[in-house]
Amino acid sequence: MMKKNIVLGVIGADCHAVGNKILDYAFTEAGFEVTNIGVLSSQEDFINAAIETSASAILVSSLYGHGEIDCRGLREKCEEAGLKDILLYAGGNLVVGKQDWKSVEKRFKDMGFNRVYAPGTKPEEGIRDLKEDLKIA
Repeated sequence: MMKKNIVLGVIGADCHAVGNKILDYAFTEAGFEVTNIGVLSSQEDFINAAIETSASAILVSSLYGHGEIDCRGLREKCEEAGLKDILLYAGGNLVVGKQDWKSVEKRFKDMGFNRVYAPGTKPEEGIRDLKEDLKIA
């Protein structure tokens, strides 16, 4: 089976590295070819890495609460860059304060994200969803 390439990173002015390393390890162990662009990453960093590696998915983490602002427009920029079919996942503490998760999830899906994960979601859930979305047995 051909390995599927994914791009993983922490968006915006966020320097939370521990979760990023855990996701990198978990997705690599699950058989994905992971390009980890690390922390403090711009939308352009994600897009450029996805183009360079012919990635099937971009996984965006944000833990400092500004994910909604940092992620706005990412789907449109992906499409402009020719990444029309790329999967977009976002997870972590995506918004400031205690907000209803369903409304947070809806806002991210409205922004073009395929999957959105609440704080504390186990990597296995994202791995299972990615395999399902990429039609990997």
